[in-house]
Amino acid sequence: MSAAPHPLTLPLLSGARRALAKAITLVESTRPEHEAQAQALLSEVLPRAGRSVRIGLTGVPGVGKSTFIEALGVRLADAGHRVAVLAVDPSSARTGGSIMGDKTRMPRLTAHPNAFIRPSPSGGTLGGVARRTRESITLCEAAGFDVILVETVGVGQSETQVAAMTDLFVLLTLPNAGDELQGIKRGIMELADVCVVNKADTNPQAAVRAQTELRTALTLLTPHDAPWRPVALRASALTGEGLDGVWATVEAYRTAVDLRVKRQGQAAQWFDELLREAAWRAFQAGLDPARLHALRAEVLRGERTAVQGVAALLGAPATPQG
Repeated sequence: MSAAPHPLTLPLLSGARRALAKAITLVESTRPEHEAQAQALLSEVLPRAGRSVRIGLTGVPGVGKSTFIEALGVRLADAGHRVAVLAVDPSSARTGGSIMGDKTRMPRLTAHPNAFIRPSPSGGTLGGVARRTRESITLCEAAGFDVILVETVGVGQSETQVAAMTDLFVLLTLPNAGDELQGIKRGIMELADVCVVNKADTNPQAAVRAQTELRTALTLLTPHDAPWRPVALRASALTGEGLDGVWATVEAYRTAVDLRVKRQGQAAQWFDELLREAAWRAFQAGLDPARLHALRAEVLRGERTAVQGVAALLGAPATPQG
């Protein structure tokens, strides 16, 4: 006799936003019994996932990420798309708290019947995404949302993981990008599929210069055999200028890139990351704390190299250091 489905499964698959909110709360919980329930739920809805376009968005503070997301999201929702926004707020290093104010910054999109906005605390997770953002994406897709927008916490906070769970990575910059480019990490520039100079209406000439500089930078950073050549666009979330061009670029990207193969590679990477985490936890559980403390003390005193200390802990011979 098969087990009864999870109580959230049917309402979630019917597109109920309340059920989706409860499901995301469940997968974000760290309580062991909740984690087991969350995995059961994910197993039941997984066949309905994978039918969206997943877009990651990042940019320096003040670039207008929330305003841009709302303007684009409303445009898509009005056109009949079901839009889910997973907005990650940075958690305080001191208190662990988070402001969680994204809904107040997107009032029109929040009230739209075709939209769902979920702010989540990063919880100190590297990569600029919440601990369970990948699972949240799966739940949103199972609920019938065909556009998933993942807003990250901002350039400079180790955000590159967002590119490992989305189809398209969008980097927002400002019209004065000549100076701003100096503060954007090369790794994030290399991951960008689309760069958008936002707030182009505030200084049109500077926006054109910024777009040109971005195009040059992207050309230098992109391999010649890449299936997609990153593009630089101009837009204004305030006036709506360029938003149709941004979405047209997304559609062009979906045509040019085999998303099935890309997602398979992401799934393999995710599996490997989780395996390393699980292996480390299992290893830690079997460690003798006294032995670990003694070896670390020997390394700190200079009596062993770090390599020799780890080798001793593992019971393996240390590799000679040349």
